Amino acid sequence: MTRPRRVVIVGDILTDVVAVLAGPLATGSDTSAEIRFSGGGQAANTAAWIAAQGAPVTLVGAVGDDAAGRDRVAELADAGVDCAVQRVAGEVTGTVIVLAGDDERSMISQRGANLRLTAEHVEEALAAVPDAGHLHLSAYTLLDAGSRGAGLRALAAARERGLSTSVDAASAAPLRRVGAAAFLAWVRDVDLLLVNADEATVLAGGLDPAAQARALSATARRVVVKRGAAGAVWVDRAATVSVAPARRVAVVDVTGAGDAFAAGLLTAWLGGADPRAALARAGDLGALAVSTVGARPAP
Repeated sequence: MTRPRRVVIVGDILTDVVAVLAGPLATGSDTSAEIRFSGGGQAANTAAWIAAQGAPVTLVGAVGDDAAGRDRVAELADAGVDCAVQRVAGEVTGTVIVLAGDDERSMISQRGANLRLTAEHVEEALAAVPDAGHLHLSAYTLLDAGSRGAGLRALAAARERGLSTSVDAASAAPLRRVGAAAFLAWVRDVDLLLVNADEATVLAGGLDPAAQARALSATARRVVVKRGAAGAVWVDRAATVSVAPARRVAVVDVTGAGDAFAAGLLTAWLGGADPRAALARAGDLGALAVSTVGARPAP
């Protein structure tokens, strides 16, 4: 494989408060948990995992002009991520509370400054990285009305500059709120669309994963359906179908596993790997992510 060109990632930067529950949540009472504060956000996590593989990556996002925002940018820079981050006065840096347990996680989010990311900042950030070869967009940017203009401008500007593009569909509940038709119109003709099983069902109905991917390939040139412990499916418009099993590992915390998967997939694919090899690399990083607490690679 060749070394991939710089990846520009546009999307969310958050503080994660991850609680790995010792047992079922005792609603209205107390549940023991291991709790950790760390950097989070789908875009920021993916950027950190790409940097950990030694690939050049720039993160475009927004934080508040606060201590949390400064900490988030500093830790990403320390991890090797080039940060083109907009600091928004009067806004707090976004925070998400993650309740993790039973191989699943639920998130309670305050989007904060992420909602204030502007199209102008995205345009300026892209203009400042002439070595960029690919743009990856976290769909949270599209799903939030406040940042939607920035997400749409990111995809349009990438096409104008001849960059390849990918979108991670982000989350089933907000996808359901905006509606499949609107979302698919926003991401039409991207080079790669990543969805998990729930997101695929929202966008393509209750079909089997390969059929869901084939249906979505009418919108995106390539589609990957992430199925967790059941592996992943790749379909492209040439009717190529590749299926990869998941690695069997002890699951500690699934937070950020999809972001690690995306990072492995992108670096392998952009480096010239075929679909099966790209899925295998994605699965390796996803397995590594679920083996530890938190959404980022270990220092």
